[in-house]
Amino acid sequence: MFLPFFENLRKSGLPVSLREYLTFLEAMSANLVTYDIEGFYYLARAAMVKDERLIDRFDQAFAASFEGLEQISAEQVLDAVDLPQEWLEKMAEKHLSAEEKAEIEALGGFDKLMETLKERLKEQEGRHQGGNKWIGTAGTSPFGAYGYNPEGVRIGQKESRHQRAVKVWDKREFRNFDDSVEIGTRNIKVALKRLRNWAREGAADELDLNGTIRATAEHGYLDVKMRPERHNAVKVLLFLDVGGSMDPHIKVVEELFSAARTEFKHLEYYYFHNCLYEGVWRDNRRRWDAQTPTDEILRTYGADYKCIFVGDASMSPYEIAYPGGANEHWNAEAGQVWLQRAREHWPQHLWINPVPEKYWPHTQSIQMIREIFEDRMVPMTLAGIEQGMKELGR
Repeated sequence: MFLPFFENLRKSGLPVSLREYLTFLEAMSANLVTYDIEGFYYLARAAMVKDERLIDRFDQAFAASFEGLEQISAEQVLDAVDLPQEWLEKMAEKHLSAEEKAEIEALGGFDKLMETLKERLKEQEGRHQGGNKWIGTAGTSPFGAYGYNPEGVRIGQKESRHQRAVKVWDKREFRNFDDSVEIGTRNIKVALKRLRNWAREGAADELDLNGTIRATAEHGYLDVKMRPERHNAVKVLLFLDVGGSMDPHIKVVEELFSAARTEFKHLEYYYFHNCLYEGVWRDNRRRWDAQTPTDEILRTYGADYKCIFVGDASMSPYEIAYPGGANEHWNAEAGQVWLQRAREHWPQHLWINPVPEKYWPHTQSIQMIREIFEDRMVPMTLAGIEQGMKELGR
């Protein structure tokens, strides 16, 4: 009976093998979940999904396989909706407040609720909208969708509206992790893990279990060995574009910055506006009186640093190509001169662009920067970041 579900997963692009499907069937045969839709969802997801970026595709396949309660006839519902009292009581404890449970008891309790549902399914013919009795939409009946009732059973509604239903039949509340969407702090940490070079340095404060076992066996007595904690030894130099057209991207850049500071022990960062010129800064409140010469940055950080620029690359082409083209000050040398110096000094370089990739061909300055960086520009999506980390790791 689950073959259509398996087929929908394959059609959605999930790399689900027969072995994973058999594992799922084995778990179902063992009765790991019973009368628990949410538990069934998590069991199926745990068996079928091995990469969190595919969760959204799984959700869509799951919904396509198990939706349609609003289209089931009354007789079918009577046969299918056989909910045990014990299960309903457990769901009530999970989803309802004490006041809400008291309201249900005052109106006759769960037995009365389900009994009335079956009676109305027998009486009703066709779809009903509004009102306070029939199973339909936009009313105050205890059964249906898009309405309001403190003891409701929701049928045929995409999402919860009042969070008052006894059982949310088809609510989809699982976050989109598809690798084509813009990243969040948690997700970018996953993407940044592609850029790692483990090394042990510092004080020996971590137990070396294998070394302890080896030394104990050699010496005949317990010989505890310690070792330095393992850290990501990759060095990253981050240049962040701020102001102007970058304002709409503040949130996602902040998330990127936060994730990078967590992931990389050796991280240095500086701000610039639109294009790299002769000065950068650490504090945006002091961008004019506390700049660091870009020449000094080039002398300070060696070629072993991975250099990452983050910006929308959207500006007047003059800001890139000509001296004096900067829109806030007179630049003695063109922006492209400084970008080329940076690219040559840090051979492992990358430009991350928060503008969706489909819009890049329509902006001349983006095309110019892509050319300067020899096409090493990636979109700020999970797939884009992972691609960029692979490039930097080569």
